[in-house]
Amino acid sequence: MVLAAAPTTHADTVTTTIDVGDYPVGVAITPGGTHAYAINHGGDSVSVIDTTAHTATTIEVGNGPGDVAITPGGTHTYITNYYDNTVSVLDTTTHAITTIDVGQKPVGVAITPNGTHAYVTNSADNTMSVIGTTAHTATTIDIGNGPGDVAITPDGTHAYITNLYDNTVSVLDTTTHTVTTTIDVGDKPKAVAITPDGTHAYITNSADNTVSVIGTTTHTVTTTIDVGHGPSGVAITPDGTHAYVTNLYGDTVSVIDTATHTATTIDISNGPYGVAITPSGTHAYVTNYSGHSVSVIAIEQAQSTGSLGSLGSLAWPS
Repeated sequence: MVLAAAPTTHADTVTTTIDVGDYPVGVAITPGGTHAYAINHGGDSVSVIDTTAHTATTIEVGNGPGDVAITPGGTHTYITNYYDNTVSVLDTTTHAITTIDVGQKPVGVAITPNGTHAYVTNSADNTMSVIGTTAHTATTIDIGNGPGDVAITPDGTHAYITNLYDNTVSVLDTTTHTVTTTIDVGDKPKAVAITPDGTHAYITNSADNTVSVIGTTTHTVTTTIDVGHGPSGVAITPDGTHAYVTNLYGDTVSVIDTATHTATTIDISNGPYGVAITPSGTHAYVTNYSGHSVSVIAIEQAQSTGSLGSLGSLAWPS
């Protein structure tokens, strides 16, 4: 079943736009909600945004950074560097960086709920690097064709990985490190986010302007939702009631009601790309790829505590 997005405009509003580095893509917010980390793909840097003052400082990382994930304790960020095949581990207090070698053209990254491992997709060699966050050593797992984004279930038992070139999602058992299921989705799946209760995964399909909703028990696509042009990132509110989808080429954000699967729209200019939502559920942070900025959206109704976030991408816009 395909559900069309409603043409109405959502009541959420853009309250602030913050200048960051060149071509920002991924974004994540600290567990305490005090800072947002925006990855500047063209600037080889990360902008650290104070979510109260809305000011940003810049830290240099690797070559072509793409995605970012923050440990549950908020002490470290893991950043994929597409062009030098590494992950930068940034200490959020000292800003010291440790560099870890991974596979070819790393894109997405996610950290287990207990903080013991980081999962990194390597898009050019169709693998995933599993990094122990204490030893900073990596093991390698074969995945699908063109793995892009990755999200881990709240119980930490499975990772969901988008495969851009075969239009599938791989479901990985995080204990055995085997792919247990492969699910067909839409055209050129890009980002993935999982609901806080772990029952559904939301997948942006960048080439057919849809979102696939997967039931994590049945491993089937239960619904396909029309969104804007070039859906890129996706994040789900902490209470699980809404999914926020950035539409890169439509200059909009689609806000999906997860109960009715209907969507409303927020206008945002300059290529909205990645998205993350604060743990309080009061604000969404959206990277604007061509605007070299981050837009802060005030969410109409505050959500309960907890946080889910952002996007990985395989093919960077030009």
